[in-house]
Amino acid sequence: MHKLQAIIFDVDGTLADTEEVHRLAFNHAFAEHGLDWHWSEELYSELLSISGGRERMSAFGRDLQHRFNNQSEFTEFIIELHRAKTRKYAAMLTEGEVSLRPGMRRIIDSAREAGVTMAIATSSAYTNAETLLDNNLPPGWREWFAGIETCDSVETKKPSPAVYLAVLDRLDIAVENVIAFEDTPNGLFAAQKAGVRTVVTTHRFTRDHEFPGAALVVDGAGEPDAPFTVREGDEMGFTYLSLELCDALLIAASENEQRLITRKTA
Repeated sequence: MHKLQAIIFDVDGTLADTEEVHRLAFNHAFAEHGLDWHWSEELYSELLSISGGRERMSAFGRDLQHRFNNQSEFTEFIIELHRAKTRKYAAMLTEGEVSLRPGMRRIIDSAREAGVTMAIATSSAYTNAETLLDNNLPPGWREWFAGIETCDSVETKKPSPAVYLAVLDRLDIAVENVIAFEDTPNGLFAAQKAGVRTVVTTHRFTRDHEFPGAALVVDGAGEPDAPFTVREGDEMGFTYLSLELCDALLIAASENEQRLITRKTA
């Protein structure tokens, strides 16, 4: 009997390698507003520990607050700065600078063919996810996903489990039959707090991060002719992410939990 009934996808860094585009868009907005800020790849990797673009800029720009009359003015400045960043990011996506990560379209198509429910749980704005997927999936892609939850629909961002709990509420599928795809520690922690088993696909900004408790940590989804590299976990004899591997991971997790229960009651 198959355990896998649903896949929940993160967007930025997971479905597509967008983080470099985000970084470039941030730096463009900083220059546009006359700031001497520059987020290098190394610094941006550290800043990913903070979920949300506005939140990252607010934390990074604390030293600027004295230039404003009050907190409200500083907050409005950050909002405008983020709007400029979002405009640049959307333009870069529309220009075709970002495609789905290898293997992700294959997984999406396989899930549709197999009748596996799909959903999205992201801390990004809905418009960012929409622009990315509009440029990478056929018209009508919204109907492929049973739930799309973003920072616009929940109050708290990852590592809060709010976005995952909102998706799970929409799906009405037992959590033991759901697997998530994430790329950051915050995403992993959010999924874990909601009880969702998680596969982590790292990239240049997260490959050196720690992912305790992930079902599997790999450098990408891989393809039949381009195997992934396993960093943590048991790939169960598979060489790329597939529905079969996700199913095997859920079955193994269920069996491990049952063994623990048996030991406790023995």
